[in-house]
Amino acid sequence: MGGIPDPTVEQKRHSPKRNDTQERTQNTGMATQPLHEDMEQVLFSADQIQERITTLGAEIARDYAEKEPHLITILKGSIPFIADLMRAMDVPMTLDVLGVSSYAGTQSSGEVRLTKDLDDAIEGRHVVVIEDIIDTGLTLSYVLRNLRQRMPASVKVVTFLDKPSGRGTQIEADYVGFTIPGGFVVGYGLDWNQRYRNLPYVGILKREVYAGPF
Repeated sequence: MGGIPDPTVEQKRHSPKRNDTQERTQNTGMATQPLHEDMEQVLFSADQIQERITTLGAEIARDYAEKEPHLITILKGSIPFIADLMRAMDVPMTLDVLGVSSYAGTQSSGEVRLTKDLDDAIEGRHVVVIEDIIDTGLTLSYVLRNLRQRMPASVKVVTFLDKPSGRGTQIEADYVGFTIPGGFVVGYGLDWNQRYRNLPYVGILKREVYAGPF
């Protein structure tokens, strides 16, 4: 015996199926674009990064074989780097984090501010500062002045990336992952306006991405 068709079933049957991108566009109010397409060039692949960090971690571990390093990582860009680096260092260690900000967009503002202080005292400890990138050097100079006033036993600097061409002050790292040329780099923790941190590699961002409206 025939029944009356359910109009909601008929509508679902004949309505076009939306794909995932359409769903995300509706939910977020903006279309999603692949982050990889915004890269001008990939500088270091995920495999290259892990290989270099393994070597770097072993080198630091050898230098601190007779003393316990107290790692201080600077938020937020260095999070992936410190997570991988500390696992490559087979020595006893302690960890703290410091929040510092000096960037707005692609340029350093020149004004450094502390956004999160250390949780523990560092007097008498062997401090190792972990940076994502040394560019102008202004942020790191501020951090080192601040930390040395707290009377640590020693202070050394490890940076994932070093960009000497951007230097605005005389400062060098004790350990360097990679030295890079000019260009605005993102990925593996580094960002532009909080985007691209999750990329597994380091790439140069296309100029038209950050030069135009966001």
